[in-house]
Amino acid sequence: MANYTAADIKALREKTGAGMMDVKKALDEADGDVEKAIEAIRIKGLKGAAKREGRSAAEGIVLAQVVGGTTGYLLEVNAETDFVAKSDKFVSLAEKVLETAVANELDNVEALLEAQVDGRKVSDFVTEEGGAILGEKIVVRRLAKVTGAYVDAYLHKTSKDLPAQVGVLVAVDADTEDAQTAAHDVAVHAAAIVPTYLTRDEVPAETVENERRIAEETAKAENKPEQAIPKIVEGRTNAYFKEHVLVDQPFAKDPKQSVAKVLEAAGTKAVAFARFRVGN
Repeated sequence: MANYTAADIKALREKTGAGMMDVKKALDEADGDVEKAIEAIRIKGLKGAAKREGRSAAEGIVLAQVVGGTTGYLLEVNAETDFVAKSDKFVSLAEKVLETAVANELDNVEALLEAQVDGRKVSDFVTEEGGAILGEKIVVRRLAKVTGAYVDAYLHKTSKDLPAQVGVLVAVDADTEDAQTAAHDVAVHAAAIVPTYLTRDEVPAETVENERRIAEETAKAENKPEQAIPKIVEGRTNAYFKEHVLVDQPFAKDPKQSVAKVLEAAGTKAVAFARFRVGN
């Protein structure tokens, strides 16, 4: 019998949207290997179409700040409950942590936790303030920094009762009015459409190879003609890029255009981006 747990079944169902029996069968066939089970589910066409982002019970806030129009910082801080996440004290704590990141020009959480705030390390400050004042474990989860000729920041609330849960930074290589407008439109787009990479060059080679292999195996499982398979593989690989690569994605406001074409029309191109959603 394959070695897997009820927790593995639950996690795989949430990740793929497949039914209980399909998940168990895939795990059995993969001898408990979760990644192989996911591939099997995809090849058999069992993956649910509903969720583009994994579920999470984490609560918290995403904050952003742009300095001088050219450097953007994005920070995620987590709490245990939405009750604390929407409290003024929690928001103030998160804002102070972001101020520390900006003041020290930091670009990663490890360095941020070692930085000083009010005479303490940020790690100690968060632990002590979280426990003593808020009564919960507070976690500084992620920090990103992007630079460009112009950087736009966009924050989105998924619930009117909570602070921003989604944050995006988009950096472009021009600072004209058209470029600024396009950068903002792309930031709003990225908040909704969930890109993973900026360009195709950033997609790891093994990821591309894996997508091509899955596309080929899926085509064979569908009994597609042998001579048509190479073209099908190319088409499905390009579809992967259009889903995951920001500049290749169909622009949310005008899907007939790619994000790259929208930026090109504004006389600019994207040079960096960052996107956080609380708990994802």
